[in-house]
Amino acid sequence: MLHYGFVHWSTFFGAALLLNLAPGPDLAFILSHTARGGRLHGLAAMFGIWTGVLGHITFAAAGLSALIAASASAFAAVKWVGVAYLLWLGLKALRSKGGALAGAQAGEATPLRRVFAQGMLVNLLNPKVAIFFLAFLPQFVVMGVGPVWLQILVHGLLVIAIAGLIEPPLILFASHVARKLRTNARLGLWLDRALGGTLLALGAGLAATRR
Repeated sequence: MLHYGFVHWSTFFGAALLLNLAPGPDLAFILSHTARGGRLHGLAAMFGIWTGVLGHITFAAAGLSALIAASASAFAAVKWVGVAYLLWLGLKALRSKGGALAGAQAGEATPLRRVFAQGMLVNLLNPKVAIFFLAFLPQFVVMGVGPVWLQILVHGLLVIAIAGLIEPPLILFASHVARKLRTNARLGLWLDRALGGTLLALGAGLAATRR
């Protein structure tokens, strides 16, 4: 079961590698949290995003993503909930008083579980991601090799595995740079502003998304 040839795997891994290397909203979210809160916050954001991606992969395997893609009302409902959530997070960060640095020094940094939940919801509430996986993963389904849902699930999990080779080193590097920059006490305020601006931009981008 699930025996593929060399051409299949080389094509898939090449596409998945390019997919993970391309700058996108998920990576921007992860690196923004890394710059704001450090390595652990970046990792929490990353695992939250991965959990959201796993949800989309499961939806694609179960055929639920097709319902979102086919239904204008379902697409719009998910999209606007996602937009509202991103804008709320962005405005909250913009109104911060520089807690990225001061809070960390006082042991009051944003809880990691909250960063994780934000990453998961930001990804899950983006119907564009659902439609992307619905379009991307079936391209690697080979009839007769095994159940379609299993093929989609396996290839989706491998996309996350490849992300595991790329994103943690980026987080470590970004954390190292941000740690040096945070020697300036005023920078905490600007890190919050940068995160807020990133979230607002992601919300605006999602709002402009069309089916």
